[in-house]
Formats: sequence, structure tokens, C-alpha cells
Amino acid sequence: MFVDHRQDHLKVVRELLSTLVYPVQLAVNLPIKLVRDLSESLISRRTLMAENARLKEQADLLNTRLQRFDVIEAENRRLRALLGSTNRVSDRFLAAELLAVELEPFRQLIEINKGKRDGVFEGQPVVDSGGIIGQVVHMGQFSSKVLLITDPSHAVPVQIDRNGLRAIAIGTGRNDALLLEHLPSNADVKQGDLVVSSGLGHKFPRGYPVGTISEISFEPGDSFAKVTLTPSARLAQNREVLLLWPSGGEDAMEADRQEVSEE
Repeated sequence: MFVDHRQDHLKVVRELLSTLVYPVQLAVNLPIKLVRDLSESLISRRTLMAENARLKEQADLLNTRLQRFDVIEAENRRLRALLGSTNRVSDRFLAAELLAVELEPFRQLIEINKGKRDGVFEGQPVVDSGGIIGQVVHMGQFSSKVLLITDPSHAVPVQIDRNGLRAIAIGTGRNDALLLEHLPSNADVKQGDLVVSSGLGHKFPRGYPVGTISEISFEPGDSFAKVTLTPSARLAQNREVLLLWPSGGEDAMEADRQEVSEE
């Protein structure tokens, strides 16, 4: 060993032994290396999974907030349109929200969250941003029921906006259709004509949209035309409505009564 240390006589032997021992070193170190690599891989995988879970949770939260913002924006648009519609009618109005909906072939009702304590009265007109919805038929202290214009028992005095031709719009039991009654088969009506309230029924303000003529048909031998309207109000989509008070109060209603009696 001394001679080797001084003169390096055993270099070849050491190299040979190192070559022979190398596979053994690899075999001994291989399990340790595998365990270390696997451990690092598991740690990296757990870290990635935790990071993915955190990012997914964050994305879900952001999506939820975004959806909420969309809902709020849509609600704001509806409310702006709803409040804007009052320019046509009354100085006094009250916004209400729907509590329940009853849409059956022979009964079309909604329930709103305003009642007697809010000054609601029987027969009070209810509208939305598009047009007339119906009228109040029953009041509680905190809620009221509204009969929709599509109910078969409901009728609204109307006139065609283009020429002033008068008729009665009655419900069909469907939330997408009304019928015009008492129109002669030779009446000047066209598809697309806007039909508005005439104000002669003491319930609804004048000139408020009721519907648009969507179909005109004639039965052989019948002296009256069958005219179908598509309601202007969004009867199947509303979440907010407006309760109206007649402009001028009782005096205005009495004036309408006198006008009808004179005619």
C-alpha cells in the first residue's frame, strides 16, 4: 500500500476492481434511488392535486359570482324596463314579486307579495314592462291573487292602435293566446296590428299594450272573424310586476263611467 501510494503500482488493479464492483453498486443503490424518485413523484403529485383542487375551487367560486352578477344584471334590466313602463300610465304604482303561479286550462292565476296593508284593492290593474297582465281578484293582508288576462273568464275592452277599432279581448286558457270578439269579417284588421286597452272597462288605463294580432281566420257562414292575439306581457316569464292606481283616482274612474254611458 505504501509503494502504491508513492509510485501508483496498483492503478490497473484498482481500475479493474472498480469496474467489477460497479454493477454491485448500481444494484445496491437502485432500490434507494427508486424509493427516492417515487417519494418525490408522490410529493409532486400530491402538490399538483392540491393545487388543482385549489384552482378548481377558485374557478367554481368565480363562476358562481359571475352567474350571480348575470342574474343581478338581468334583474336590473327587468326592473328598469318595468319602471320605465309607468311613464305611459299612472303617477302612482307599486312593484311586487311573484310568490306562486297557477296556470291551468280553466284557471290562470298568480300570487304576489303585496296585500291590503300595501293599499291593494280588488280589480286593481297589474302590468309588466310589456303590457297588461291582469287584475287583482283577492287580497290578503300580505299577499294578493291576480287573475291573468289569459284566463277564460277574463275580458278586456281593447282597440286596434292603428285605426281605433274596438273589440273585446278574452282569455283562452293558454298563456300565449287571446281572442278578439265581435269583429266583423270585413273589419280592417291585419296581422301585426298592436291591440291596446281602450280604458272603457274602468279597470285598465287607456293605451296600454294588450297584444299583437298573430292570426286571422274566417269560418264559412260566420259574420265574425276569429282573431288571435299574442299577449304583449311576458306571462310565463315574469318575476316582478307593477300594481297601478288610476290617474286622478275616483274622479278619473267616474269620468270613464260617464263616457261609457254616453256612448
